[in-house]
Amino acid sequence: MQIHAGRYKGLRVKTVKNAPYRPTTSLVRKSLFDILKNISGKHMLDLFSGSGIIGFEALSRGAKTITFVDSSLRVNSLLKMNSILFKEEEINFFKNDVFKFLKSCDSFDYIFADPPYKFNEIDRLIPQAISCLNDDGIFILESSPQEYSISPYRVNEYGDTQLTFWKKN
Repeated sequence: MQIHAGRYKGLRVKTVKNAPYRPTTSLVRKSLFDILKNISGKHMLDLFSGSGIIGFEALSRGAKTITFVDSSLRVNSLLKMNSILFKEEEINFFKNDVFKFLKSCDSFDYIFADPPYKFNEIDRLIPQAISCLNDDGIFILESSPQEYSISPYRVNEYGDTQLTFWKKN
């Protein structure tokens, strides 16, 4: 997978075959960062991190920090291996259950979550993620197209992928 824009444009992030995640497609990534616009100096949390491509792309585009949270040892090892390419950046890793992490997390400007498609606790995840946002922070959920118990302010669909946005006011 390749970084699309910013100071690390063109850098390749390593992935593994038969990975326990599905990386966010190039089209969805480009659209996400086009929507977010300037993320310079912002703090971002990447839940269910998988390949880490969203967080690494955010760093390339000027995010101040990225925090990765994934419960898989294999995923965390890959994230740490890829982070070597981003030597000067502030990157934090947590091998943890997302809900346990959110109970005691700091505040972030952006939280991105890409849970497994069979994940059935999205309506529990949304309010917990929103509670960890700074004022005017944005929670972005990548999922299959669906509706939620808490109304988002924006929904974008890309085939069988949906980006849904909530803002903390």
